[in-house]
Amino acid sequence: YQIMRVFAPNFIGGNPMVLKHASNCPTSAQAFEDLVREAGAPEGSFKNLFVSYDQVNVIIADKRVAGVCLTGSERGGASVAEVAGRNLKKSSLELGGNDAFLILEDADFEALKEIIFFARLYNAGQVCTSSKRFIVVGQANYDKFVDMVVETFKTAKWGDPMDEATTLAPLSSASAKEDVLKQIQLAVDNGATVAYGNEPIDHPGNFVMPTVLTNITKENPIYNQEIFGPVASIYKVDSDEEAIELANDSSYGLGGTVFSSSQEHAERVAVQVETGMSFINSGWATLPELPFGGIKNSGYGRELSELGFTTFLNEHLVYTPK
Repeated sequence: YQIMRVFAPNFIGGNPMVLKHASNCPTSAQAFEDLVREAGAPEGSFKNLFVSYDQVNVIIADKRVAGVCLTGSERGGASVAEVAGRNLKKSSLELGGNDAFLILEDADFEALKEIIFFARLYNAGQVCTSSKRFIVVGQANYDKFVDMVVETFKTAKWGDPMDEATTLAPLSSASAKEDVLKQIQLAVDNGATVAYGNEPIDHPGNFVMPTVLTNITKENPIYNQEIFGPVASIYKVDSDEEAIELANDSSYGLGGTVFSSSQEHAERVAVQVETGMSFINSGWATLPELPFGGIKNSGYGRELSELGFTTFLNEHLVYTPK
C-alpha cells in the first residue's frame, strides 16, 4: 500500500519508478515488483532495488532520476532532501507525526468510545497518523476520558496474529520494541504517571503492553517525541485556546482529530491547528481522493488525490501567441 500510493499516480502519468524499500521487508518489496509485472505493466515500469543506504545517494544523484519520494524518519528525510537538493531534484517527504486528538468540552463520549481503540492501537500504534497526544478540555472530561482510555486499552488481546481473537499487533522488530520501552521509561523518569500498562508481556513476539501516560510536563523530553507504539499520552487543558496552543507546540504537523458534538465548533478549532490533515469526530483516515501529507518536521508534498498526481509531473506550458 505504501508503495502503491506513490507508484500508481506516477505510472498513470508516465513516470517509471525505482524503489529502495525498508531493509526489514525484502520479500514484500520483491512481491510488489512481481505483481506489477504479472499485471501486464511494461517492462521497466517498476523496479525494486536491493541496495544499501549508502548507495541511495548515488541513485538519487543519477541524471536519469528526476525526483525522489520518501516515507520514513526525520533523519532519513533530512538525508534524502539534502542529496535531492544538492542535485536539484524535486522531493516529497512523509515523515513522523505526533498527532493531537482534541476532546472539546461538548464532545460526545459515546461516539468517542467507539473510535479510541482504532485511533491509537490499530497496528499497535505503528501508524504515522495515529493519534498520539490526547488533549482534553475540562477537569471532568479529563477524568472521564482517562478512565475510558484505560478501560479500552484493557480490552486489547495480544497473541497469534493469525488468530481472529487477537486485536493487538506486535511491534515491527525487537529494536522497535526496545525503543518504545525506553521512551516510556524516559517519560516516567521525568515525572510522567503511568495510568495503565508498562508491564512485560509474556508471549513470543515483540509485544508492548498498551500504556497510558499522564502528567507529562513541557520539560519532559517525551513531550516532543513521537512514540511509535501502543502508548497514549493524555493532557488536561482548561479551554479551546489552550488545547490549540498545546496541539501546535510540536515539531510535527501530520494529522490530528477534533472531537465535538458541534461540527461548526470542531471545524472552527481544527482550522487553527498547525497540521496537514484534520479529521472531525473520527480517527485518522486515508482515501485515494484525499490529499495526504504534513508540515513542519512531518515533511512536505502530498500523496494521493489530484495533488498526488501532479507532485512529480512537469506542468508544461505550450503557448501560441495570437
